[in-house]
Amino acid sequence: MNGKGDILIVCLYVDDLIFTGNNVKMLDDFKKEMAKEFEMTDIGMMSYYLGIEVKRRDDGIFILQEAYAKEVLKRFNMENCNPISIPIEVEKKLSRHVKEGPIDRTLFRSLAGDMELVGYSDSDWARDMDDRKSTTGFVFYFDEATFTWTSNKQSIVTLSTCEAESVAAPTNVCHAIWLRSLLKELIFIQDESTQIYVDNKSVIALAKNLVFHDRSKHINTRYHFICESIAKRQVQTKFVKSKDQIADIFTKPLKIKLRISSQVFEKLRLT
Repeated sequence: MNGKGDILIVCLYVDDLIFTGNNVKMLDDFKKEMAKEFEMTDIGMMSYYLGIEVKRRDDGIFILQEAYAKEVLKRFNMENCNPISIPIEVEKKLSRHVKEGPIDRTLFRSLAGDMELVGYSDSDWARDMDDRKSTTGFVFYFDEATFTWTSNKQSIVTLSTCEAESVAAPTNVCHAIWLRSLLKELIFIQDESTQIYVDNKSVIALAKNLVFHDRSKHINTRYHFICESIAKRQVQTKFVKSKDQIADIFTKPLKIKLRISSQVFEKLRLT
């Protein structure tokens, strides 16, 4: 907003940009300046954005999700269902004890919108050639969307891959607990433990067992608060094969010149 009361509102999502305002010249100037800095395509007045349709009529501008609703009906084979004005039958009474055949839990949860928080945790031992500190990387998914990730050098020097993973995993768990609290405020309560996928079985064993073995005594006990988080059903550690460890891409550069490594890189990049 400038001193004359002119307003420019810009909304950016990844590489999709929309803007509006009350001054046509300001809008034109903005488009010209953006075109100078970035390669852009002006597709005109907005008609579709992030699953939302925009329709203009003489009596106003309306937004709707007709196409998305039809896609959901098609996904669950309900294209020919009869429309009703209420979400459930008035006399219908549901009970967990009534058996009406097998239920596809995955299908039901995707229909009901039961979006789950899932995390992947990884590290690359002694990656830094100067001080031999390791790199921590993790990524979180909410439903099928990647929405938070990190790649940081660890603050201490670790003596083994197990210790490096034991430093990375608690960072991931802390973030998971914070995200669960945030989602609770937004009414996306996580009833089940948040799954944290790790590609080191020793870390999983240590996280589930407070007994310190000789080879793990040097690992600072503060990293083992994961045990308490598991006991509280806040998180649950799960094993994932290294080739399927999505967080791997946040810990080191992958050799894309090699055929196999290139396939791994593209898989993780697109996941």
